[in-house]
Amino acid sequence: MKRSLLICALLSATASGYALADAGLDLAKAKNCLACHSVQNKVVGPAYKDVAAKFAGQKGAEDMLVQKVLKGSTGTWGAIPMPANPQVSDAEAHTLVKWILSQK
Repeated sequence: MKRSLLICALLSATASGYALADAGLDLAKAKNCLACHSVQNKVVGPAYKDVAAKFAGQKGAEDMLVQKVLKGSTGTWGAIPMPANPQVSDAEAHTLVKWILSQK
């Protein structure tokens, strides 16, 4: 019985991780984020894996990055600014940033 519960818990955790990955990638595609970013390589903006590495373990990183997604930013990764994204809701921005921060 305990073994069954453990297996169910592991499967559930794995499934939720895949759900975040699917939701984040789907949103990145739908909101046109991938026009300037990719997961592994710099395009116009930084690679998501590089963003995740830069902000790994930093307190408040998620909220700060959500604001950058929503309002735009400049100077963090060079001179090219990231424009504001009014088509992205606050909830969507949190989903995107959680997904970005999960990249390796």
